[in-house]
Amino acid sequence: MDICLGRRILRDVKERGRDIEGIIKQWFTFVKPSYTKYVDPQRHISDIIIPRGIENKTAIGMVVEHIRRRLDEKSEKHSADLEKLRKLAAEEELSPNVIIVEQTSQLKGMHTILQDPSTEQVDFVFYFDRLASLLIERALDCMDYTSAVVKTPKQETYHGVQPAGTVSAVAILRGGSCLETALKRTIPDCITGRVLIQMNKQMSAPELHYLKLPPKIETHSTVLLLDPQMATGGAALMAVRVLIDHGVEQHKIVFVTCAAGKWGLQRLTAVYPEIKVVVGRIEEEEEPRWMERRYFGC
Repeated sequence: MDICLGRRILRDVKERGRDIEGIIKQWFTFVKPSYTKYVDPQRHISDIIIPRGIENKTAIGMVVEHIRRRLDEKSEKHSADLEKLRKLAAEEELSPNVIIVEQTSQLKGMHTILQDPSTEQVDFVFYFDRLASLLIERALDCMDYTSAVVKTPKQETYHGVQPAGTVSAVAILRGGSCLETALKRTIPDCITGRVLIQMNKQMSAPELHYLKLPPKIETHSTVLLLDPQMATGGAALMAVRVLIDHGVEQHKIVFVTCAAGKWGLQRLTAVYPEIKVVVGRIEEEEEPRWMERRYFGC
């Protein structure tokens, strides 16, 4: 404020021919009270304050251009890092935390029906839900369990196990919604959340558009992350990052997908080595997404 007052005195005396006493009186009567009431409180919560607000188009344009330039730089760095990660991941074998469901004749038969273009939508939904149920059940093997003792109807003691804590699931929209029917059949009381991540084709980077997580998700013992397909792993990487940012520990996350590319799996487990991945089959790299389109019929 002292610097502003000094500049005002120099300007008004030199350019406007005003006397110092009048300048100081105006300062303490109007300028400083307005500053204290309107500007100063905003300084504590604002990164930048633009004088005259929306009318100052020049300043707004400069801020927008600066943000755009920084985002472009960040996107270029992100793309370079992903390419570097791709080269490193190509040399590595799949992590032991990647669990490929046993390829039984039943499972291969369901994959055959799902990939057949002539399969009717009602049949596609039926067999997809069956496959998804198997994946969810396999993912539950990754949970922590504690010992439990119950009395049978014959009053005999049975020593078993029970979940060590709360299980929740987060669906990556819109594809992740395909797995929710199987999820509810397997875990009827499972708490669910949503996250919408879309790829920016211009910048080749994922963008977060919507987020609604279950309350106190950081306290849950297991968090299932649902997406029917994963090619490059960009959306999965961001979804895991979102969960970690909200307090979920890596080892509590289980990513469930029907089909995934090997490169995407390598990228995901290279960045987050403690998470577990349950996958139905390994698909061709860069395979277009098609499961949710056939599941929903649009």
